[in-house]
Amino acid sequence: MRAMLIANPKATSTSRRARDILVRAFTGDLDLVLAETGHRGHATELARQAAEDGYDVVIALGGDGTVNEAVNGLLAGGPSPGLPALAVLPAGSANVFARALGLPDDPIGATTAVLEALRAGRHRTVGLGTASLPDGAERYFTFCAGVGLDAEVIQEVERRRAAGVRADPSLYVRTAARHFFSGTDRRRAALTLEQPGRPPKSGLFLAFISNTSPWTFMGRMPVNPSPKANFGRGLDVFGMRSLEVGPTVAALAQMLTTRARPLQGRHVVNVHDAAEVTLRADRPVAFQLDGDYLGEQRSVTFRSVPKAIRIVI
Repeated sequence: MRAMLIANPKATSTSRRARDILVRAFTGDLDLVLAETGHRGHATELARQAAEDGYDVVIALGGDGTVNEAVNGLLAGGPSPGLPALAVLPAGSANVFARALGLPDDPIGATTAVLEALRAGRHRTVGLGTASLPDGAERYFTFCAGVGLDAEVIQEVERRRAAGVRADPSLYVRTAARHFFSGTDRRRAALTLEQPGRPPKSGLFLAFISNTSPWTFMGRMPVNPSPKANFGRGLDVFGMRSLEVGPTVAALAQMLTTRARPLQGRHVVNVHDAAEVTLRADRPVAFQLDGDYLGEQRSVTFRSVPKAIRIVI
């Protein structure tokens, strides 16, 4: 079985020695090629080449950004039964996609699980989401997208990481708190949510689009605005019509509470199991996919893609 291991050497929780150990673990079972990423988008290029060259498996070692790039490379020509399966070895600061799949939150434990699945021939086909922009660009996402505040926070975190600050849950929490009070516009709502066949929902300050639950993790604690979202259904959307302190704290408290129902409140907007939604803004608004900041947009259409990719699990 031919496999390409795409490794991000800058991932938060891995080192060259750890990568060498993982490579040795796979070599008895796979005809393995190691490919390290050297720049943003490189994992997409490598995964696309692996698909074109007929590899059986692509293994992504890194954080959610590396996994997202690998997915977009594999699916560059659209979903197909003949594409390589994807295996995920989490080595980032959050690893939301891997944890949502039920994998251990460390590359060594995940390697054991992936090897067992490979030997048993176990795969799981999961649905994904796509984000389409007005210029025709389209990109897949595995677990979430965001328009508004969360994307602004990710932009600031990426800026600080580029300056040498280590990414961990506390960095996101500190950045989010500071940006909420002194960065984001909490007075003028910019977003309108559109869904085919439904009345538009205007006056939104932010929107989270979920392909699974939870939306993210705060350390070990899941943050879950859309608990009914899962890989086997359409997209869920959570939106806020107020960023006043009271409604925001109440919503966050619900997100951190284990429950099966969506968030409640007069400032909350929920959509469940949608095939397509569009977020339009009356001014450019920050946009992110799978924790990767992608600039400002005035319109993004999100679609559900059922049974998009095979996962070794």
